[in-house]
Amino acid sequence: MPSCPRGWGSISDNRLGGWYSYRASKAALNMVVKTLSVELARTRPEAVCVALHPGTVDTGLSQPFQRHVKAASLFSANQAAAHLLRVVEGLSPDQTGRCFAWDGREVAP
Repeated sequence: MPSCPRGWGSISDNRLGGWYSYRASKAALNMVVKTLSVELARTRPEAVCVALHPGTVDTGLSQPFQRHVKAASLFSANQAAAHLLRVVEGLSPDQTGRCFAWDGREVAP
């Protein structure tokens, strides 16, 4: 799931409101992943289709929000990519259609 600070793209973890368009786009992404995973399983049962949450990546887009992020939770693009590859490598077809964070935890949509 998605690729935002925890809660900003989550229906189950929306305590602040606001960011309507951003939140709606992430909800739509969750549905696309779920629907694609169902259809993909019909012809490619070994495939895994998931959304990934990379954590907070140190980019210009995230800079305005970094003051609330602990140093250990702010990742370079290379670190984020390595984390996500590790997660993907550990997934199995029975996990398709879900969302996983950079550390392998499942994230509720």
